[in-house]
Amino acid sequence: MRPNEVEPILLQIPESLETNRLIIRAPQWDDGQLVNEAVKQSIDELRPWMPWAQQLPTLEESEVITRQGRVHFMKRSDLMLYLIHKRSGAFIGSSGLHRIDWAARKFEIGYWINTPYAGQGYITEAVEGITRFAIDSLQANRIEIRCDARNVRSARVAERLGFAKEGILRSEKPDVSGSLRDTVIYAKVRGHEF
Repeated sequence: MRPNEVEPILLQIPESLETNRLIIRAPQWDDGQLVNEAVKQSIDELRPWMPWAQQLPTLEESEVITRQGRVHFMKRSDLMLYLIHKRSGAFIGSSGLHRIDWAARKFEIGYWINTPYAGQGYITEAVEGITRFAIDSLQANRIEIRCDARNVRSARVAERLGFAKEGILRSEKPDVSGSLRDTVIYAKVRGHEF
């Protein structure tokens, strides 16, 4: 480790945060059923964008992902976060801070929504809350949102929240069909957008 670096596992990171309508929290044991039901409701909307959504997961597979998310959160290697409606307790979707570089304090925000809650501003609210959390609690220097260039709804979230479009990585990675896709990169950087 460099002199000013801290071992990530020693970082005191809150397990949850709140926005106006949401509790945004780390995965817990037995959350697999909530996730599984949401994926089943949303599979048709997720399938074009998410490689993991090409077939319906079993309940056991959803629980494994949830538990792995919990372990990664505790190790600080990936901060998966679940979006829970404050009043109803409904599972709204998933987000988090991924591809973490602790030395640079760089994070990537990813997200997906449970289809019955789409178009109601929940993802924008969650991403805004997670961005603020990364800046205030984790001293982020750079926060990215990356999406398939064809995923207009995902790009609108970044644009709505003032993320700067930095560019397009052409033929950057295979999409769910195996064809190369273009990836749009949006970012907020300390000293510029915050």
